[in-house]
Amino acid sequence: MSSSTVAGADTPTAFHATPSKTPSKASSRRQHPDSKSRFEAYNRLQGAAVAFGETLPIPEIVAVGGQSDGKSSLLEALLGFRFNVREVEMGTRRPLILQMVHDAAALEPRCRFQEEDSEEYGSPVVLASAIADIIKSRTEALLKKTKTAVSPKPIVMRAEYAHCPNLTIIDTPGFVLKAKKGEPENTPDEILSMVKSLASPPHRILLFLQQSSVEWCSSLWLDAIREIDPTFRRTVIVVSKFDNRLKEFSDRWEVDRYLSASGYLGESTHPFFVALPKDRANVSNDEFRRQISQVDSEVLHHLREGVKGGFDEEKFKSYIGFGRLRDYLESELQKKYKEAAPATLALLEQRCSEVTSELARMDSKIQATSDVSHLRKFAMLHTASISNHVGALIDGAADPSPEQWGKTTVEERSHSGIGVWPGVIADVHPPNATLRLYGGAAFERVMHEFRCAAYSIECPSVSREKVANILLAHAGRGGGRGITEAAAEIARAAAKSWLAPLLDTACDRLAFVLGSLFDLALERNRSHDSECGIKGGNMDGYVGFHAALRCAYSRFIGDLAKQCKQLVRHHLDSVTSPYSQVCYFNDFQPCSSLNAPSYNKFSQASASSFFLELSDTSSASHDVRRDQENIPPEKHAQETTPGKAAEARDALRESHITIPETPSPDQPGDAAYGVVKKELGICNDMGPRKRASRMGGNSKNSDYVRVQNGGILFGNGERSGSAYSEICLSAAQHFARIREVLVERGVTSTLNSGFLTPCRDRLFVALGLDLFAVNDEKFMDMFVAPGAIDVLQSERESLMKRQKILHSCLNEFKNVARAL
Repeated sequence: MSSSTVAGADTPTAFHATPSKTPSKASSRRQHPDSKSRFEAYNRLQGAAVAFGETLPIPEIVAVGGQSDGKSSLLEALLGFRFNVREVEMGTRRPLILQMVHDAAALEPRCRFQEEDSEEYGSPVVLASAIADIIKSRTEALLKKTKTAVSPKPIVMRAEYAHCPNLTIIDTPGFVLKAKKGEPENTPDEILSMVKSLASPPHRILLFLQQSSVEWCSSLWLDAIREIDPTFRRTVIVVSKFDNRLKEFSDRWEVDRYLSASGYLGESTHPFFVALPKDRANVSNDEFRRQISQVDSEVLHHLREGVKGGFDEEKFKSYIGFGRLRDYLESELQKKYKEAAPATLALLEQRCSEVTSELARMDSKIQATSDVSHLRKFAMLHTASISNHVGALIDGAADPSPEQWGKTTVEERSHSGIGVWPGVIADVHPPNATLRLYGGAAFERVMHEFRCAAYSIECPSVSREKVANILLAHAGRGGGRGITEAAAEIARAAAKSWLAPLLDTACDRLAFVLGSLFDLALERNRSHDSECGIKGGNMDGYVGFHAALRCAYSRFIGDLAKQCKQLVRHHLDSVTSPYSQVCYFNDFQPCSSLNAPSYNKFSQASASSFFLELSDTSSASHDVRRDQENIPPEKHAQETTPGKAAEARDALRESHITIPETPSPDQPGDAAYGVVKKELGICNDMGPRKRASRMGGNSKNSDYVRVQNGGILFGNGERSGSAYSEICLSAAQHFARIREVLVERGVTSTLNSGFLTPCRDRLFVALGLDLFAVNDEKFMDMFVAPGAIDVLQSERESLMKRQKILHSCLNEFKNVARAL
């Protein structure tokens, strides 16, 4: 940092013109055995906290301020010697913890740096000029390693000297408005953020420096300090370079008004005002201290003699001069040390107990790595616990919080990577789509979403060429059921083509819902263990085992998905088989028909019978009414099957319909259609074979005669329209029957039994076979990775070292407490 003068001054006698080797009266006070022992105890504790990353509320002074506001010059003045840290531009790109130890026997400074990531201190630095080089090299090395412009990791320096107080100060990076050339543009923000984090702990005293040339009303950094300490209760404000402002004062009222900082800092806040030598020439340490004393004397002399009427010495004298600031900081820190000693002792006892327990757990873990039976036991218990939690989530649970862990329908689609249902053009909006669900509730919502998607698909239109190829092929074989068989074959092909992708998608979506339960089960298990005070057999640290458990669970769910896909495909194959009678019977509740437009217009109440709508949104009812084609029919809805829908019409036509011996292509394509439907209506007590036989016999008279007489044409003539339309109508009716039988009678129960039942009954067995039905050597691979024992041993040694240091600090603080 650049040179600056700093506020705070002692009386002119704070430093003698020629400093004596014998400590002054102030120095004698600093050597009081009790205060010195407290200071040493806190210094050791601070070193341990830095080395081991301990968070301890140690009273500390944190120096903050803008760059060039004089923090580094103040530190040199407090140390009593110069080491040119201000020449290191990035010297405060890392915090610098200065532990100043007053040692009357140290006639020359003894400075040592704490080793990085260790509580040990290195060899004494002989040359003071080398201190800046060490700070610079350590800073550059760390910033290069972390690839950052600043770092919160501190450098710790211990300085023992006869002319420094017992004081510990953390020097922070100076606030800057703009990054230096070559530094990231966000460097000023990073510095401000780091300084705030260092200054925020309530046990730290803030030493805020600001140049005297800056007016209080235009201070750039005072507002930042107010954010940290709004009332300045733990802030010491220092006005630096006070000598630059002295020439502006001519009358007493001007000086008193400036020194009071009235209206800006509050009545209870009194800043310190000091100046330091500006001469940066190489001088001896004795001369440096003499210059500090001389500047203090000159400032007081000017205020007394150079200002008309002087100044209010009774009110402001104790806040003017470096010596006053030094003594205040030392006494304030010692007071904080004394106040904090009991709490620090209690905290040390707690930390020692925690480290001892941690060390015991580490010993247990090291021992467990060689005890296979121990590991098997706790691994099985952990696996059983996870399996039980999965079952509980499927059966219905609200823990953990659904608001945090649940997913809406849109989130499920996004996270699973399955955004749409194949072949479904309209948006599918199942009830409760906006609620965050998981487990069994989410499973049921996906099931209902599948039903809505399935009922959104109609039998696709078929070209005349396809119909002709199928129908004429049947006619060529001499069959008598050409139109009926052609329509059934078209429906079966459409069902296989359009419903098979829906079934696969449903299985994948359900597998995603169940796969997501693993993390929820882990969270439930952690929460349960925490509430019950269970350590879980120390399984938390075994990353390899947890990874293997997760993989085994994923395989289990994946296998279930494959099996369910095969089962539902088998159902699809069954209902679309040429030997299936689904297309010929009317005892099924159809879902759609070209003849009956009302089949797809279902009420919201009808949908409710399948899945309760719990969403509290005004748009829910609108979506249901708008997309009623997405809703499956209610079991007891007053709808008519395609056969029954035509029955009234057939009864009316029966009186005048005729079957000519030589049918004309201009007549309807299936003259016997009404007869067949009626006959099916009175044959409900007959078996499938008889009904199929009767159906074949009736259609034979019409289909065969028409084919023989050329009544079925597929050209552009007017005569061909009725035959083609009738086949398309019949195919749509067959498709609807196939779809409903598949969805209502096969798939729903199959997916429930194929997914949920195994998760409840077979999950633990499956995971156990996967993880534990192996030999000991393979089992231990999940727990002991190459080099893992060495890592555990290294962690144990670090814990033992920490335990030793903390116990040593604890004993010191017990002695301090006795002295208090």
